[in-house]
Amino acid sequence: MLELISHVVKISARRDRTEINSAMVDTLISLFNPQKLTIYRCYAGRKRTVVFACAGYGPHGQFLRNAYLPEHSHCQNIEQDPLLQRCRREMSAVLDVMDDGAHRVVFPVVRLDEPIYLIDLTLSDEFSADQRVALMGLIEYFGNHIALLDYGEADTLTGLANRKTFDKHLFELLGQAATDELLGGLSNAPKRRRGSTSNSSHWLAVCDIDHFKQVNDNFGHLIGDEVLIMLSHVMRQSFRFDDQLFRFGGEEFVALLQPTDPESASATLERFRANVESQIFSRVGHVTISIGFSHLLPHDTPADVIDRADEALYYAKRQGRNRVECYENLIATGKLAAKEIARGEVELF
Repeated sequence: MLELISHVVKISARRDRTEINSAMVDTLISLFNPQKLTIYRCYAGRKRTVVFACAGYGPHGQFLRNAYLPEHSHCQNIEQDPLLQRCRREMSAVLDVMDDGAHRVVFPVVRLDEPIYLIDLTLSDEFSADQRVALMGLIEYFGNHIALLDYGEADTLTGLANRKTFDKHLFELLGQAATDELLGGLSNAPKRRRGSTSNSSHWLAVCDIDHFKQVNDNFGHLIGDEVLIMLSHVMRQSFRFDDQLFRFGGEEFVALLQPTDPESASATLERFRANVESQIFSRVGHVTISIGFSHLLPHDTPADVIDRADEALYYAKRQGRNRVECYENLIATGKLAAKEIARGEVELF
């Protein structure tokens, strides 16, 4: 019991999904000695559910991956594993007896009728009833702790990640952009996204609702809030599972896209713009958005990339709104002038 309490204290001290996963793996190994263990993060979409093996233990020891940036090489459709699929369908723990007599059990961590995590353990057949009770209690605690973390990271109105969380993850992605540049010079480097090419990079898009002040003035702030909530739903349905979505403040939203080429980034953002335009927003009817985006450079500061995306957004507004503009394209075609940045270099593309 004292050992369990000690591990719970260690988990409760963590304030980051990746760190919490690491502490949870340590706890499960110490208390239950599993033959194999995987913590999957779940991404439920309209057509499929993807699971990302973000932490665990296996034949080669423990592994830990960034829980916020799913790596495609460690993702799979949930349908590829019948036991994971069954756990998602039944929303309860499921058990399978292996050929060697070991027990494989999968526990869901559920939020809003969807699993956000699946915890997959292979245990010996000597696993006692008391251990089962302790394990279920620990997983329930894990889910509650993640829920508290999400509460602090989410915008209270829309449920998207908030500005504070955006600042944290932008720094992570800027670090990843530097890694991408290094990997780009290696011919045998793995691609981060299916179909990615040598010109793949992370992208930041700033999305602003057109004439939102008129919505508040004409219909009131409660209806304005309803528009923001509905737009966040459209946003979730429009982007890929590994793209990170934020409410930046007011009527402004931000998307951080995982590495892809310029054409795919533009197509993703155009899909979002078109989906918003076709959506009926309750009493308001139709609203539109303008979007400006730019790719992340290895030595960017957060202000650098945000300023570039903002310039593209302002250009879209000046050109009539309800459109998507890429900063690099605007520079290349002479529609915007490149700025000199603090490093004394000229920012082109």
